Formats: sequence, structure tokens, C-alpha cells
Amino acid sequence: MIEKRQGLIVWFHQMKHVKHIKKHGHLVHVSKKLKYAMIYVNQSDIDDTYQSLLKLPFITKVEYSYKPFINTNFENKSSDKKEKEYEYNMGI
Repeated sequence: MIEKRQGLIVWFHQMKHVKHIKKHGHLVHVSKKLKYAMIYVNQSDIDDTYQSLLKLPFITKVEYSYKPFINTNFENKSSDKKEKEYEYNMGI
């Protein structure tokens, strides 16, 4: 069975601490300029991982990613209106 996963955004002080962050989940992205990393963790283990990351001295803050909870089914609102037919020969 496929385990549901959720992202954690981890803010840190220095780039040398990225190797310690890798141990807590699947590292997806690291920003050198803004000094944050994005890791994915199983949703069942996310609270334990969140608490263990906050205890580390080089971590500034940890944020949850809300992507799994956002509805991504979009409807086309223009489909209700009749499609306008354009006359391209108007200027001739």
C-alpha cells in the first residue's frame, strides 16, 4: 500500500547541517541563498519528525506543507458560456 506523504520546510543556519536534516526524511530541495530545505515524510510520522527537528540546535523553524490538503480539481468557468465565434474577415 502506498503511504501518504507530506512535506516539511526546515529553516537552518548553515549549509553544513543539511546532512543531518537528510536523516529525517527524503530531501527534495535545498536553497543555499534562503537557507531552507524541503523534505518529505510519511504522514503517520510527521509529528514525531517535526518535534525531533525542532530539538536540533541549528534549526531556526520548521513549517508544514499544506499541499496534500489543498483541492486541486479545477473547473473551467468559461465552459458555461457559449464560445464566441470571431470573424476574421471583418477588416477586408
